[in-house]
Amino acid sequence: MGGSVRPTMAFPSAPSALWIVSLLTVLFTAVVHSDNVGDDDPLQPMTSDETVSVGGTVTLTCKVAESDNSSLQWSNTAQQTLYFGEKRALRDNRIQLHRSTPTELSITIADVLLSDEGEYTCSIFTMPVRTARATVTVLGVPDKPQISGFETPVRDGETVTLTCTSTGSKPPARLRWYKGKEEVEGRPDVVESVPDEPTYNVSSELTLEVSASDNNVPITCVVDHPSLAPEDKRSEQALQVLYSPRVHISPDEMLPIEGQKFSLRCFGKANPEPHDFSWERKGEELPPLARADGDVLSFSMLNKSDNGVYICRADNGIGKGMEEYTLQVQDTTAMSTSSGVDHAVIGGVVAVIVFILLCLLIVLGRYLIRHKGTYLTHEAKGSDDAPDADTAIINAEGGHSGAEDKKEYFI
Repeated sequence: MGGSVRPTMAFPSAPSALWIVSLLTVLFTAVVHSDNVGDDDPLQPMTSDETVSVGGTVTLTCKVAESDNSSLQWSNTAQQTLYFGEKRALRDNRIQLHRSTPTELSITIADVLLSDEGEYTCSIFTMPVRTARATVTVLGVPDKPQISGFETPVRDGETVTLTCTSTGSKPPARLRWYKGKEEVEGRPDVVESVPDEPTYNVSSELTLEVSASDNNVPITCVVDHPSLAPEDKRSEQALQVLYSPRVHISPDEMLPIEGQKFSLRCFGKANPEPHDFSWERKGEELPPLARADGDVLSFSMLNKSDNGVYICRADNGIGKGMEEYTLQVQDTTAMSTSSGVDHAVIGGVVAVIVFILLCLLIVLGRYLIRHKGTYLTHEAKGSDDAPDADTAIINAEGGHSGAEDKKEYFI
């Protein structure tokens, strides 16, 4: 044919043709590197390194400042073409086109694997071919930590060593210990690499000397890792400490009175709970009217002879605890005297209040009487000199003017 044919660049659809394109990309990259192109080149691709956790999604973006209608391409770490413009080249449904314009090619990789880590290449097919690289760092998410070494309760004063282990982290995770809400220091983390895997297993030990106050206190192991939110993964285990009873005696009445009923109750705080209680009176036998029934010592009728120091002992199999209570029985005379004093105080207060009220009433009464008298005096003025009743009324209503007029009349 006489006309000239303008060469065009068509993207091959067959897989073999895509591999040829990939191979050409490698050859061009080996000959001409992006480092040979100036930073102010508007056709030079620009990329950025990315970090993603296993199972997450990463977006790879390649941009140029200007376009000469050349196609952009993304290749993976094995230099396999992933996307050439808008066309998928690798059959991996995890890889999807995010955006394709003359100046940008963005793709996403979902459900990221550790094997996806590496250097990805963006190329633009100009003459010469220009490239840029983006490093994808994949974080191995550590598993939930496991605490071991505390299978059975320990006694008060003993030492316990706990071990916290977390697997599958990349880079190695850091383990932190808490006792209650307070952070405590464990031994330095032990890091072990996993055979044939780029991940690590991390363990840490915590040694504690426990006391009774540590019973039911939670011990927590927390994993610190860039792939996790703060304290996102943690394990907790409560300490179980066996200790002897801490005994306390509580009376049912704060003021024991002669002739009344009275009882003492013995409380034993322990782990396990105390199961055996005993009562005694220091240096003497228990009174005849006192009856011990487990943790309660009761008196059917108090007597002054019941005074003394009473002892409760509690046993839980781990140890024994005791507490003393001094009983002082108050007789009815003392109570009457005390009651009389109270009544006298109350009576004095009432008398003062009554006296103040009386004073206020007297002052108020005098004030009212004084003002009432002044009113009556003004009201009657001018009526005393009247010759008859009618004139008195007229004088009372008219005030002094009538009287003055009358006086002038007679003159």
